[in-house]
Amino acid sequence: MTIDRIGSIDPIQPGKKPNRSDSVKGSGNEDIISISPAALEKAELYRIKELAMAAPDIREERIAELREKINDPAYINDRLIGETADRILEALLGT
Repeated sequence: MTIDRIGSIDPIQPGKKPNRSDSVKGSGNEDIISISPAALEKAELYRIKELAMAAPDIREERIAELREKINDPAYINDRLIGETADRILEALLGT
């Protein structure tokens, strides 16, 4: 039994595909992106975190100022100790 090809293909000339258009047709519609409020909030938090990470950890001028105050014997007194204790309590109690 012999099977003959139907519509033989010429190996030299490429076959032409039927119903093929060589141009791209646009639909005329615009693409739209909507971002949820939660995603915007997370993006803002991420941006703030990156800014905080990029900031220097040590503020030399503030450290020098605090060293000066601590070395001054008149700086540490009962009023300062009371204010510090109040701040610690407020931070612990969350008020």
